[in-house]
Amino acid sequence: MPRVRRAGEDDRHRLPLRKSLLGRLLAVSALVAACSVAATAWLAVQTTSGAIEQEQGQNLTADTRIHDTLLGYAAAHPTWDGVGATVRELADESGRRITLTTQSRGILADSADDSPPPPALPPQASAVVDPLSVDAALSSGAGSVTTDVGTKSRSDRVDPRAVGPFRLPDAERASLLRTAEEVAKCLNRSGIASDVVEGPSGRPRVQDVGNDPDRLQGTRCTTEALDRPTPTETKALSALSRLANACLSRQSREPVRLGLDLSWDTAGEPFPVAETAVPTPVPSRAPREAQVAPSPSPTALTSENDRAIASCVGVARREQLSSYVAPPALLFISDPGGGAVPAFDLSPANTARITGVAALVLALTVGASVLAGARLVRPLHALTGAAQRMRDGEDSAPVVVAADNEIGRLAAAFNDMSAHRARLEEQRKVMVSDVAHELRTPLSNIRGWLEGAQDGIAEPDATFISSLLEEAVQLQHIIDDLQDLSAADAGVLRLHPEPVRIEELLAHVASAHQAQADAAAVGLTVAAPTAGPPLPALTADPVRLRQAVGNLVSNAVRHTPAGGRVTLRAYASGAEGEERVALEVADTGSGIPPEDLRYVFDRFWRAEKSRSRRTGGSGLGLAIVRKLAEAHGGTADVVSTVGEGSVFTLLLPPAVPEPEVPALMG
Repeated sequence: MPRVRRAGEDDRHRLPLRKSLLGRLLAVSALVAACSVAATAWLAVQTTSGAIEQEQGQNLTADTRIHDTLLGYAAAHPTWDGVGATVRELADESGRRITLTTQSRGILADSADDSPPPPALPPQASAVVDPLSVDAALSSGAGSVTTDVGTKSRSDRVDPRAVGPFRLPDAERASLLRTAEEVAKCLNRSGIASDVVEGPSGRPRVQDVGNDPDRLQGTRCTTEALDRPTPTETKALSALSRLANACLSRQSREPVRLGLDLSWDTAGEPFPVAETAVPTPVPSRAPREAQVAPSPSPTALTSENDRAIASCVGVARREQLSSYVAPPALLFISDPGGGAVPAFDLSPANTARITGVAALVLALTVGASVLAGARLVRPLHALTGAAQRMRDGEDSAPVVVAADNEIGRLAAAFNDMSAHRARLEEQRKVMVSDVAHELRTPLSNIRGWLEGAQDGIAEPDATFISSLLEEAVQLQHIIDDLQDLSAADAGVLRLHPEPVRIEELLAHVASAHQAQADAAAVGLTVAAPTAGPPLPALTADPVRLRQAVGNLVSNAVRHTPAGGRVTLRAYASGAEGEERVALEVADTGSGIPPEDLRYVFDRFWRAEKSRSRRTGGSGLGLAIVRKLAEAHGGTADVVSTVGEGSVFTLLLPPAVPEPEVPALMG
């Protein structure tokens, strides 16, 4: 009986705002918005001052990178021809105007467009780009730098990328690279992590990340071949030595012979280019290239003669490289508009602007949260109301599905559940009525016969006992069917599978129902195997399978008029790899209307609604057929045409072949 809803009950069940989904969504959204706005405002205030302070430092870093890039271009090219593309690329990356001019301010390259005419250049250049006289304040790094030609200190102002005649041809580079790789492999095999790097001139060097010189000295890995100058380097060193000796000769000093690391020898003997050389260990976080030891370094000047030699070597290097590098140029770095870079001023007006924007964002967030929360909660309220009406036994109208989203799909699922529940409730009522009807008929007959015998109307003779037995058997049959269905529903239906000979099973079923078919004047036959694919082997419970096929045959005979026929057939169905064993029961009976086919396997469903014993059984036979087929991993299907007959088919999986065990060789 539906529960009566009292006045005010909906109001009592309505959640307060602080506990509702809408209230929590609104509170969380407002909190997130407030925190976001506060954090944004705090970050804006804190970082603005820092950004202003860092502006000059960032400009200096960008200027240093621009200067270094152009310095590398000058060290690798004898002229400034073609530098325009590099200047424009640097200007695009830095957002600055970059202009390169000669020392007389003749334009070599300018990133500014010619139209409209660019602003005038600043009165003072930002830097001088000269690879033979590098400005130590703008050059990156500090200390000594190992180059392909000598160990260069910051007192030597020649850019290390200016190699001039020391640049190796491809053949010499490839030969040295192979030698360096062999040395690195040797060190790696000795447990010293090493790799090969290539310098500006193309000369490879072996560098390691170890920090134990004694361990390096103990290896058998020699760099003698790698330390020996190539023909190209020998020729360049000879030219450099002649220039340096000419300088020394003008000072009445003895000539020297230069080595590849620009150390010198004044003994007049050939320079020892094959000294024992090992890679110098360096920290792994800042590896340096290999240095040759022990050779005197020009950075350690111990006498006036050494200082004079070092000066002449420097002059000779600049003279030798002058024809290989670009001439000095003036570098101008300025704002594209010609003015200073604007800075952000956190004035009271800007503070008020930030506060106003924060308040606007907070208001918009709260408003959007209210609208989104209301739209989100409305269908949830509808679902809650429908569920409560369902609980109270009232008819619940379907919930409106407004959109295809999570809430919409929840509403659709609820509607499906509600409809399914209604169908189950209706089926339950019908089942109770059908069970009561099916049990009432044999019980009423048994009671009538017993009361007749008690009143002396009927004699308890053989006919009397046979009638009582027939009704008891019918009652037992209904109870057994219900028990089978209950076991199948609970998943505890016991099966005893074994190999089944399908032809014998069909013949046995036909023989068992032959008397029923003869009484109804219906022909019952088993079709011979066709010429199609061979029938797969089948493993099943023969008793349950005979029960399923027997129910189909009994149903077919009952609904086939006199003179009709019922045919049993087995065949292979499905493509290769998906074969199924098909057991078919076809009749030429009255057929089933298309609108009733979906209910054929439902419990207690009968085409004859009057439930006459003459036209049908209990309505459980086909339901048991479907459950038995599913218990065997198969399916039950029906195809029917009104006036022509029906075809019921059981599709069962074939037996899984046992794996072959290879014979053991004696």
